[in-house]
Amino acid sequence: MEFRVLGPVEVRRDGHRVAFSGAKLHTVLAALLLAREEVVSDERLCRLLWGWAPPATVSAQLYTYISRLRKILGDEVVIDRRPPGYAMSIGNATVDLNEFEKLALGGREALIKEDFERAGELLRDALARWNGQPFANATEYLADAEAPRLTEARAVTLEHRIAADLALGRHEQITGELTGLVAEFPLRERIRSQLMTALCRSGRQADAIHLYHHGRAVLADELGVNPGEELQATYRALLDGTLDRWPGAAPAVRAGARPRPSGPSASAPAMLPPDTVDFTGRGRELELVCRALTPDGQGAGRPRRVLVTGMAGLGKTALAVHAAHRCQGHFPDGQLYADLRAADGTPRHPARVLRRLLRGLGPMDDVPAAADQDQLVRLYRERTRGRQLLIVLDNASGAAQLGPLLPNTPEPAVLVTGRTALPTVAGAHTVALAPLEPRDSLELLAAAAGPTRVADAPCAASAIVEHCAGLPLALRIVGTRIAARPHCTPDRLARRLADPLTRLRELHSGDLDVHTSLLPSWRALEPEVRAVFPALAALGAHPFPAAEAATALDLPEAEAERLLEALADAALLEVSGADEWGQPCYLFHPLVRLFALSLEEGRAPVPGGPAARAEHNRRLTHRP
Repeated sequence: MEFRVLGPVEVRRDGHRVAFSGAKLHTVLAALLLAREEVVSDERLCRLLWGWAPPATVSAQLYTYISRLRKILGDEVVIDRRPPGYAMSIGNATVDLNEFEKLALGGREALIKEDFERAGELLRDALARWNGQPFANATEYLADAEAPRLTEARAVTLEHRIAADLALGRHEQITGELTGLVAEFPLRERIRSQLMTALCRSGRQADAIHLYHHGRAVLADELGVNPGEELQATYRALLDGTLDRWPGAAPAVRAGARPRPSGPSASAPAMLPPDTVDFTGRGRELELVCRALTPDGQGAGRPRRVLVTGMAGLGKTALAVHAAHRCQGHFPDGQLYADLRAADGTPRHPARVLRRLLRGLGPMDDVPAAADQDQLVRLYRERTRGRQLLIVLDNASGAAQLGPLLPNTPEPAVLVTGRTALPTVAGAHTVALAPLEPRDSLELLAAAAGPTRVADAPCAASAIVEHCAGLPLALRIVGTRIAARPHCTPDRLARRLADPLTRLRELHSGDLDVHTSLLPSWRALEPEVRAVFPALAALGAHPFPAAEAATALDLPEAEAERLLEALADAALLEVSGADEWGQPCYLFHPLVRLFALSLEEGRAPVPGGPAARAEHNRRLTHRP
């Protein structure tokens, strides 16, 4: 089976096109292919299908599209439900995008080794995989989100192929092609530089000089900037008579990107928090993050963006920081880190975060004290351009906060953590964290409490693991309490955790607190969603469909489903399979359910401290 996205989205079996129609079905297929067997969240699929105006029946429609794809693709392809979305495994099938990226990478490597014949052959083969505008038969939302990066990758590959042709002395054969490309891409300085080189080597120096000045005027009019170093170097070589001996664009390709900044601002920042010494579990997720961040793990010219999602307390920050430390050798220009959430749980303003990141990148002498956000964004993107940086943005709250913090060039890699999918991170590898399995939970508890303390009380340790329900924060809290107090035996803590009415009170140690960690997600909810949160939790610990929630809330089913989806988006509710009619079911994590029951009818956290919260839990749990 063969999949194509470099043009209209297509499926071919035994050389014949598989017939299926509909822009939305093509969009779902393309989104799953682009994820490369990783999870595509429901929220991202929703944005790619309907933009910012989804219908009320989003979940049901997504389920229908996935069911239709499964039927069309057959047993050769597996589409799994993995909350908060879906993942597709294509087995031995091929994807034209993967073939393009593999050939483009091989061609670039051959170009660096100055094997120009081989480079030209591979790069031409890569470009031959294209069959028109990417996602031509999908929705405009998918095309807007994904087509620009693929078009950029094609343009970069085209530049590399032309560099190989110039190095082989084929300047006269490609002059006409380059003239058309400059007209198509007037702001691409490398293509203009390559045409200047071809013209000069063809004895047309005057045309090359005119081309430079025309490009300078276009850059000034369109962007308000002067030509970059590569175009200026080509012009200087033209004036001093050395351009006809200049080895094409090979030096620029060998450098890999724009020249790196020099001077004090080029000093490598090292802003990562300390690594977690006893990091445990998450082997598969760690491998996914590291592979996506590694330069060889991406296609040519594709930005490296990784998003780690999951509910509060699942260890998103620990995973991100551990992965960043593990991968820092790939980022010689340094690592930046910013916590996007303030100590009180509210989102930090992007301008404040930008100033912190700019300080990490070098002196702030040229940054005005009264600079507005737009000025800070421009400076930030200038200083990250062309640099092999790793940028970790922790606890992102939404698109408005995150958008200004993303570089606009592919060289810096960005690792983002957040409690739900963020459409701002277009094309990101999304790694969705789930609660730990019992075995990994036991390892984490032993790492925090001490292996001997846990090994001496296996039954109590198993009970603690069950009560913590796979939440790393809860396990670390209990382990810390056991380690800090020799008299606090695992058996005693297991007995105290056994009562669900007081369990949240026990999951507290110093600055670590499960109840407090969940508050920001609850506070970010719309008032109408907060109002139904405890009532939904009172439905019980089993999965329930929107119809059951509608009955409990005395609301229309469509309205109940909208409220449930809002809670799922806030990572306070999980989508857990479907019922016998194919309708999605929802499930509370056990500790989130206890948290919901500890709230006073959804209006505010229960006042009066832990004892009052415990009494309130008792009242809510025993109500009819």
